[in-house]
Amino acid sequence: QVQVVESGGGLVQEGGSLRLSCTASGLTFKDYAMGWFRQAPGKEREGVSCISRTGGDTYSADSVKGRFTISRDNAKNTLYLQMNSLNPEDTALYYCAIGQYVTEYDICVRRWVNNWGQGTQVTVSS
Repeated sequence: QVQVVESGGGLVQEGGSLRLSCTASGLTFKDYAMGWFRQAPGKEREGVSCISRTGGDTYSADSVKGRFTISRDNAKNTLYLQMNSLNPEDTALYYCAIGQYVTEYDICVRRWVNNWGQGTQVTVSS
């Protein structure tokens, strides 16, 4: 049974940083492209940043380029999202998503997702 679990969310002041983690089990981790989505109240879920199976290619939304960095450690079955220079517009529930044998673009844009995590809340105060 595939399980996807996020952690690392919390409350941070504007300009601060957080690092999210996502662990996946019950699967062959290297077979999956992975990504982070977020959903703020009253808004649609959006693809934030996604990464290829090897970690060699990434895709990021314009709103987070230069501030967020996605990475993965295939030896630890873990995905990361380093978020810097946070602002209140980044406040949302952040979800981890995985897709088997697809690209990072397929995850973030086409939303070819096999499994979602339950989400971790990020709140940025001004």
